[in-house]
Amino acid sequence: MQNRIIGFDLARAYAIFGMFIVNFNTVFGSHTNHEGLSGFLNLFNGNSSTLFVILAGMGMALMTNRNTYSNEEKKRIRQVITKRSWFLFVLGVFFCLWWPADILHFYGGYMHIAVLLIFLPKHYALIAAAASIVVFHLLLSIIPYDTGWNFETLMYNDFWTLKGFLRNTFYNGWNAIFPWVAYFLLGIYLGRLNWLNPKTPKLVFFIGLSVYECVFLLQTFATSITQDKDLIVYLTADYLPPFLPFMLGTASFGLMLISMFIYVGNKFGETKAAKLFALTGQMTLTHYIAHLVLGLLLLAFISGKSLSFDLLTEKPTSPIIIFVFAILYYLLSCIFSVYWAKKFKNGPLEMLMRKVSDSK
Repeated sequence: MQNRIIGFDLARAYAIFGMFIVNFNTVFGSHTNHEGLSGFLNLFNGNSSTLFVILAGMGMALMTNRNTYSNEEKKRIRQVITKRSWFLFVLGVFFCLWWPADILHFYGGYMHIAVLLIFLPKHYALIAAAASIVVFHLLLSIIPYDTGWNFETLMYNDFWTLKGFLRNTFYNGWNAIFPWVAYFLLGIYLGRLNWLNPKTPKLVFFIGLSVYECVFLLQTFATSITQDKDLIVYLTADYLPPFLPFMLGTASFGLMLISMFIYVGNKFGETKAAKLFALTGQMTLTHYIAHLVLGLLLLAFISGKSLSFDLLTEKPTSPIIIFVFAILYYLLSCIFSVYWAKKFKNGPLEMLMRKVSDSK
């Protein structure tokens, strides 16, 4: 059981590192250069965020993974999860004042929906995930996806209006509930699997690999398959909009990564290095907020730029600076995690969330 937990924490540690690269590169890097190191940094787009959300769903499933609960226990757990969802939602909305691409308020929305399914058989989570993707595609036929967006600056024009906020939150925001809740629900399904059975990581890995290969081939040869420009855009779209091929490709990549980290946890879970990274994975909420405040300010200072979220007009910083800084900042985050864990069981923001959600 312990190795299994370490494997999940290692996956979380990787996911937060990927988020560092994505967000540092989003603010300071190039979004059009897909060659060399810059192209390598852009590969993290989508995959890190989706893995982050899948693992969140798994974490929710693992905290409710006993065979039997009394009705009173179920009620108490639902209350705790609901409070945590509202904590993250409110924190995320306020954080949007600083970071327009916040994921936390969406994350709170995913949890609020998932609490309805948490004690149902696991296949309901997959059905709901598929339904959320269908809902998104139905909304596409009703509301133009670019409504509210200024794609020249990647800023959302009417976010702080009721209509714009609801549209952004449920439909066309960076990580909108439809269809992104599908990743969270997939995580709930995965968290219900028996990962102590050595066949489980292997099966999940090969399912992920098979789907990923199909999507990769489909996207690679899209222009050979069809000349329909709209269909080509649908097959090859990356992140915005999150069409079905994008979701299948990123979700399957997440399945492969999670399986690999479970294997690593089983193999090397008792080593000092694994435990160090696992501690960082247990404090992802703290590190997420910290890297978007302290990390961005430090990188702005190092690169000699004023911190601006006008993402497409600033001159890009050299990708080597972004990459090296992301690694060094991540290592400092790991060091912080180790020293903090010597005195406290949970990270600073994790402690605050538990204090709010666990109080009666």
